[in-house]
Parts: sequence; C-alpha cells; structure tokens
Amino acid sequence: MPGVSVRDVPAQDFIEAYAAFLKRQGKLPVPGWVDTVKTGNMKELPPQSIDWYYTRAAAVARHIYLRKHVGVGRLRKVHGATKNRGSRPSHHVDASGGVDRNILQSLEKIGVLEQNEKGGRSISQTGRRDLDRIAQTTIEAEEEE
Repeated sequence: MPGVSVRDVPAQDFIEAYAAFLKRQGKLPVPGWVDTVKTGNMKELPPQSIDWYYTRAAAVARHIYLRKHVGVGRLRKVHGATKNRGSRPSHHVDASGGVDRNILQSLEKIGVLEQNEKGGRSISQTGRRDLDRIAQTTIEAEEEE
C-alpha cells in the first residue's frame, strides 16, 4: 500500500506502535527522573505506566508531524488538563514545560526532529521516513486482523 502517512492511521494505534518502536530501538535517551516527576501541577501523582515517556515522545512526534513547526508552549497547552480546585470551578492548566522540552531534546538527539528557523521544532527527513514506515506497518497489521 504505497503512500501511507501518519494521517491515515488512527492516533491511538500509531502512538502505541511508535512508542513500542522507540522502546525496542533503545536509542531514545530517557532521563532518570521519569519515575518520580509529575507531568503538570494539575496532577496529584506521577504517571503509573513505566513506559509513559515513550508514549509521550510518540505523541509529540505525531503532533509535530501533523503541523509545520511546534514549540514547547504549544505542547504544554496540548498536554494540559483541568485542575480540580475543590468547590471552585475547574480551570485549564498547562502541562510541565520541562517534560515536553526534554522530550523534544531527546527526539532531536536521535534525529527525528530538527530546529526550525522560524522557531520551535519540525520533523526531519529521517524522522518523516520512520514515522511513515511505522504507519505503513500499523495499517498492514490492521488489515491482517
């Protein structure tokens, strides 16, 4: 099936497949604080999944693939959530910038992203090729089932 891109695959299926690829590849540098850090001040606990860093990295790579260039501020807004403020009304709170910044730097080290001259990061040529290849295998696996 030629010409398959990330846009043709459901988001959840692609993110799971790409996260598994990143973990299996073993090149993504994972910081030591991933088991204790919260992903935002609206959260009460850190993520319960041990592979959450790979899943977030896959989601970030997909998000940047679908848009021209994305910075840390936009990712903070996308990964934010509502804060429970007790009896007061809930409000949207942006996610932690350090987590998203570190993921961008990690993806940049393995060559998936590159700095954009207009600001933010954009997907590199090798990153686009890898993401399209993962999308292709995800589509083929769905067709077999």
